[in-house]
Amino acid sequence: MPYTVEFDTVSTAGLESSPHADALAGLRANEARYFKNKYDHEFTVAPAGDAEETIEWVHRILKEERDLVIASRPLEATAFQVENLRIAYVFYESGLSVNVMYSVDGSDKRAVGFKLSDGMEIPAELETRFKFARQRSKLAGTIRGSYFIIKNEY
Repeated sequence: MPYTVEFDTVSTAGLESSPHADALAGLRANEARYFKNKYDHEFTVAPAGDAEETIEWVHRILKEERDLVIASRPLEATAFQVENLRIAYVFYESGLSVNVMYSVDGSDKRAVGFKLSDGMEIPAELETRFKFARQRSKLAGTIRGSYFIIKNEY
Protein backbone atom coordinates (compact mmCIF):
# COMPACT_ATOMS: atom_id res chain seq x y z
CA MET A 1 0.00 0.00 0.00
CA PRO A 2 1.46 3.40 -0.95
CA TYR A 3 2.65 5.67 1.84
CA THR A 4 2.95 9.46 1.62
CA VAL A 5 6.17 10.46 3.35
CA GLU A 6 5.81 13.21 5.94
CA PHE A 7 8.81 15.41 6.61
CA ASP A 8 7.51 17.24 9.66
CA THR A 9 7.04 13.95 11.52
CA VAL A 10 9.66 11.39 10.47
CA SER A 11 8.38 7.81 10.51
CA THR A 12 10.23 4.54 10.01
CA ALA A 13 7.10 2.91 8.51
CA GLY A 14 8.19 0.42 5.85
CA LEU A 15 11.85 0.64 6.86
CA GLU A 16 11.78 -1.19 10.19
CA SER A 17 13.95 -4.10 9.03
CA SER A 18 16.89 -1.79 8.25
CA PRO A 19 19.62 -1.57 10.89
CA HIS A 20 19.64 2.15 10.02
CA ALA A 21 15.84 2.60 10.00
CA ASP A 22 15.86 5.97 11.81
CA ALA A 23 18.57 7.46 9.58
CA LEU A 24 17.01 6.00 6.42
CA ALA A 25 13.63 7.44 7.44
CA GLY A 26 15.32 10.82 7.87
CA LEU A 27 16.91 10.49 4.44
CA ARG A 28 13.54 9.59 2.89
CA ALA A 29 11.90 12.56 4.68
CA ASN A 30 14.67 14.85 3.41
CA GLU A 31 13.85 13.81 -0.17
CA ALA A 32 10.11 14.32 0.49
CA ARG A 33 10.77 17.85 1.75
CA TYR A 34 12.88 18.68 -1.31
CA PHE A 35 10.19 17.59 -3.79
CA LYS A 36 7.40 19.27 -1.83
CA ASN A 37 9.28 22.58 -1.62
CA LYS A 38 10.67 22.60 -5.18
CA TYR A 39 7.81 21.00 -7.15
CA ASP A 40 4.85 20.86 -4.72
CA HIS A 41 4.95 17.07 -5.18
CA GLU A 42 3.76 14.63 -2.51
CA PHE A 43 6.52 12.00 -2.15
CA THR A 44 4.76 8.63 -2.02
CA VAL A 45 6.56 5.30 -1.69
CA ALA A 46 5.35 1.73 -2.09
CA PRO A 47 6.68 -1.52 -0.66
CA ALA A 48 9.22 -3.18 -2.94
CA GLY A 49 6.79 -5.98 -3.83
CA ASP A 50 4.38 -3.39 -5.25
CA ALA A 51 7.07 -1.44 -7.11
CA GLU A 52 8.87 -4.16 -9.03
CA GLU A 53 8.77 -2.30 -12.36
CA THR A 54 10.49 0.76 -10.84
CA ILE A 55 13.11 -1.37 -9.09
CA GLU A 56 13.81 -3.33 -12.28
CA TRP A 57 14.25 -0.06 -14.24
CA VAL A 58 16.74 1.30 -11.68
CA HIS A 59 18.60 -2.02 -11.49
CA ARG A 60 18.77 -2.25 -15.28
CA ILE A 61 20.35 1.20 -15.51
CA LEU A 62 22.89 0.33 -12.78
CA LYS A 63 23.78 -2.95 -14.49
CA GLU A 64 24.01 -1.64 -18.06
CA GLU A 65 25.74 1.66 -17.26
CA ARG A 66 28.26 0.56 -14.61
CA ASP A 67 27.88 -3.22 -14.21
CA LEU A 68 26.59 -2.60 -10.68
CA VAL A 69 24.38 -4.91 -8.66
CA ILE A 70 23.21 -3.65 -5.28
CA ALA A 71 23.61 -6.46 -2.74
CA SER A 72 21.04 -5.16 -0.27
CA ARG A 73 17.34 -5.95 -0.39
CA PRO A 74 15.04 -3.16 -1.67
CA LEU A 75 12.43 -2.11 0.91
CA GLU A 76 10.54 0.64 -0.89
CA ALA A 77 10.47 2.46 -4.21
CA THR A 78 8.74 5.29 -5.98
CA ALA A 79 8.57 6.67 -9.50
CA PHE A 80 6.99 9.92 -10.65
CA GLN A 81 7.40 12.78 -13.08
CA VAL A 82 7.89 16.44 -12.18
CA GLU A 83 8.10 18.93 -15.02
CA ASN A 84 10.26 17.22 -17.67
CA LEU A 85 12.01 14.82 -15.27
CA ARG A 86 11.21 11.18 -14.65
CA ILE A 87 12.37 10.40 -11.11
CA ALA A 88 12.76 7.00 -9.42
CA TYR A 89 13.96 6.13 -5.92
CA VAL A 90 14.77 2.80 -4.33
CA PHE A 91 15.39 2.59 -0.57
CA TYR A 92 17.42 -0.44 0.55
CA GLU A 93 17.61 -2.37 3.81
CA SER A 94 21.31 -1.45 4.18
CA GLY A 95 20.40 2.25 4.48
CA LEU A 96 21.28 3.06 0.86
CA SER A 97 19.05 5.21 -1.35
CA VAL A 98 19.47 5.12 -5.13
CA ASN A 99 17.71 7.65 -7.32
CA VAL A 100 17.48 8.11 -11.06
CA MET A 101 16.78 11.46 -12.67
CA TYR A 102 15.96 11.10 -16.36
CA SER A 103 14.79 13.94 -18.60
CA VAL A 104 11.87 12.99 -20.85
CA ASP A 105 12.32 15.83 -23.34
CA GLY A 106 15.60 14.63 -24.84
CA SER A 107 17.83 16.98 -22.87
CA ASP A 108 20.94 15.60 -21.24
CA LYS A 109 19.77 15.66 -17.61
CA ARG A 110 20.28 12.01 -16.78
CA ALA A 111 21.99 10.78 -13.64
CA VAL A 112 22.00 8.15 -10.94
CA GLY A 113 22.53 9.31 -7.38
CA PHE A 114 23.56 7.32 -4.32
CA LYS A 115 22.91 8.50 -0.78
CA LEU A 116 24.11 6.72 2.34
CA SER A 117 22.16 6.95 5.59
CA ASP A 118 23.96 8.43 8.58
CA GLY A 119 26.10 5.75 10.22
CA MET A 120 26.09 3.13 7.48
CA GLU A 121 29.24 1.82 5.85
CA ILE A 122 29.80 2.34 2.13
CA PRO A 123 28.52 -0.83 0.41
CA ALA A 124 31.33 -2.98 -0.99
CA GLU A 125 29.93 -2.72 -4.53
CA LEU A 126 30.28 1.10 -4.39
CA GLU A 127 33.31 1.55 -2.12
CA THR A 128 36.11 1.45 -4.68
CA ARG A 129 34.11 2.98 -7.53
CA PHE A 130 32.75 6.24 -6.11
CA LYS A 131 33.86 9.06 -3.86
CA PHE A 132 31.19 10.31 -1.47
CA ALA A 133 30.72 13.95 -0.48
CA ARG A 134 29.10 14.89 2.83
CA GLN A 135 26.19 17.19 3.47
CA ARG A 136 24.26 17.97 6.66
CA SER A 137 20.50 17.68 6.98
CA LYS A 138 18.22 18.43 9.93
CA LEU A 139 16.14 15.40 9.02
CA ALA A 140 18.85 12.95 8.01
CA GLY A 141 21.99 13.97 9.93
CA THR A 142 25.07 13.53 7.75
CA ILE A 143 24.27 12.33 4.25
CA ARG A 144 27.06 11.01 2.06
CA GLY A 145 26.30 11.12 -1.64
CA SER A 146 27.72 10.39 -5.05
CA TYR A 147 26.43 10.12 -8.61
CA PHE A 148 27.19 9.25 -12.20
CA ILE A 149 25.85 10.49 -15.53
CA ILE A 150 23.67 8.12 -17.57
CA LYS A 151 24.97 7.80 -21.12
CA ASN A 152 22.41 5.49 -22.79
CA GLU A 153 18.66 5.60 -23.47
CA TYR A 154 16.22 3.94 -21.07
